[in-house]
Amino acid sequence: MPKSDLIVGLDIGTTKICAVVGEATPDGVDIVGIGTSPSTGLRKGVVVNIEQTVQSIKKALEEAELMAGCEIRSVYAGIAGSHIKGFNSHGVIAVKGGEVGPKDVERALDAAKAVAIPLDREVIHILPQEYIVDDQRGIADPLGMAGVRLEVKVHIVTGAVTSAQNIVRSCHRSGLDVSDIVLEALASSKAVLTEEEREIGVALVDLGGGTTDIAVFSNDSIKHTGVLALGGQNLTNDIAFGLRTPMVSAEKIKVKYGCAMADLVRNDDLIEVPSVGGRDPRRLSRQVLAEICEPRMEEILSLVDQELVRSGFKSMIGAGVVLTGGTALIDGCQELGEQIFNMPTRIGYPRNVGGLRDVVNSPKFATAVGLLRYGAEKEGLELKFRIRDGNVFNRVLSRMRKWFSDIS
Repeated sequence: MPKSDLIVGLDIGTTKICAVVGEATPDGVDIVGIGTSPSTGLRKGVVVNIEQTVQSIKKALEEAELMAGCEIRSVYAGIAGSHIKGFNSHGVIAVKGGEVGPKDVERALDAAKAVAIPLDREVIHILPQEYIVDDQRGIADPLGMAGVRLEVKVHIVTGAVTSAQNIVRSCHRSGLDVSDIVLEALASSKAVLTEEEREIGVALVDLGGGTTDIAVFSNDSIKHTGVLALGGQNLTNDIAFGLRTPMVSAEKIKVKYGCAMADLVRNDDLIEVPSVGGRDPRRLSRQVLAEICEPRMEEILSLVDQELVRSGFKSMIGAGVVLTGGTALIDGCQELGEQIFNMPTRIGYPRNVGGLRDVVNSPKFATAVGLLRYGAEKEGLELKFRIRDGNVFNRVLSRMRKWFSDIS
């Protein structure tokens, strides 16, 4: 298999690092390799220890390379964390020559992103929502249309420069090039949402280990993004503290027996809980565990609901809410979501996946598969993402060259 045809998505998460290798097909993607490794160098989606992150990345890559029988050189990496901020902007330009060309579209996008962004922040994505030619709204692709005025509405996602640099640095030290950095909520949406949902209006909620990522879609374009610094790890901490058990055991208990609604658990269900400090394990009712899980899950989903209300787009969500990410696997998550959001809720699994489909058929692989899907769409296009160039002179020089080439 030609190695250049393979695409790699690298989900650098708070609890696990996952590398998925695949190739683009007309229907979606075929998975040919996957590797996972526990993540120790991140907190709340942000790299706090590069050395540990590098070790975890290398471990996941080795596993994926072995399964796919190839050498991985470049990846599409995910980014999350509470430093991520998204906002809407719009740009207006006059069309040269009466017909919209690629240069006009580029100028309109440049006008839309000409907003004051602090020096410590990096633009990660500029996502066009719709184009308006003269007064004709709702245009997805304006190329070749006749008009004198072109407007574009965009959603701009920014993140802390240092957080983006630390992800790129961790990848470089693992011997990888970064083709692009992708917002994790955007990646997950590519894996689990249907076209109908994106058209009617849907909220994607990715319940990860350290963060909860939110993305709202309507009319097939992204309207709002947000990140909450709460996730499955908070639940694990609560269980470890409430049941007086080691963190490793608390994680296992959460995955196997956790339930987001105490009403769904029978009173006579018993679970074995390891004790701390070499004491004998105890048998406890599963009801006790559910009573610890429910308030925390309720808090996370209520904060998501508040974020949706604050964004002003909750009324546009006709298709309901899709929950994905590892924490969405906890029993009762869907039922609790329906109660809190007061709208249809489902658990999102990766869609249109071939090859090793059964291996990635879980919400916890949604981001990694989505990164692969994003990479498949972007292959062959010129990639815009570059970590901010330290040398200002070079930046100015390259911009001037671009101007002169535009004039000529």
